[in-house]
Amino acid sequence: MTLIATLLSLIFPACGQSGAAGVPPPPPDLLSHLERPASPHSALAAPADFRPKPDIVLAPYAVPAGRLAGELREIALAAPRVYQLSASPDGLAMQFVARSKVANFPDLIVARISSLGEGYSSLVLYSYSLYGHSDFGVNEKRLREWIAALDQRLPPEMGQARPKGQ
Repeated sequence: MTLIATLLSLIFPACGQSGAAGVPPPPPDLLSHLERPASPHSALAAPADFRPKPDIVLAPYAVPAGRLAGELREIALAAPRVYQLSASPDGLAMQFVARSKVANFPDLIVARISSLGEGYSSLVLYSYSLYGHSDFGVNEKRLREWIAALDQRLPPEMGQARPKGQ
């Protein structure tokens, strides 16, 4: 841990912890009752009909929910300074903590995969900063990177068709 993180932990206790420690898990129904903050410190990737309106629109994936969840978990845990906070018993709902490099600020990433039947599934990702007013675009960048990695791992016929820039 850096000196900056240690000093910040006097004001922001979670900055003084390692991994997922010190970060309270979100409510289990967070995505069902999501209300986006007015401050620019979060990003949402979800199907077009999800409310509130997502920043990144995701089409269904042509893979079973379990496969999508496994791929997402591997991608998340391969990212630098990302740790699993919790997961549902079926593995289709997961929470991760990502920590900033210098200050050790925690961001929370909530993922929910739903089966759409017949080998299709949908994904909702919500990433938000626990501290601060702005995230300087970090949360949206993270979600775009994870989605791009999913698209690379899943063959085109198994991935999703999305307009470029979405």
